[in-house]
Amino acid sequence: MAKKNEAQMTETNNGFSIANFFNGIKEEFDKVVWPSRKQLISESAAVLLMVTLSASLIFLVDKFFIWAAQQVF
Repeated sequence: MAKKNEAQMTETNNGFSIANFFNGIKEEFDKVVWPSRKQLISESAAVLLMVTLSASLIFLVDKFFIWAAQQVF
């Protein structure tokens, strides 16, 4: 599969071109599937919730180990 794509690509040895660079950027941005506002908000809320839960769990485990170390030592 990769060899076929490489064979189809045209080789250019002209060096760097600003116009080709910006055309490439435009082509890549056209391929992006942007989320809807509702999807963006719901997924951001899910990420914030998971980060908060993870941080709380780490905090509680850390406090437990501090307490356990004080009991032992």
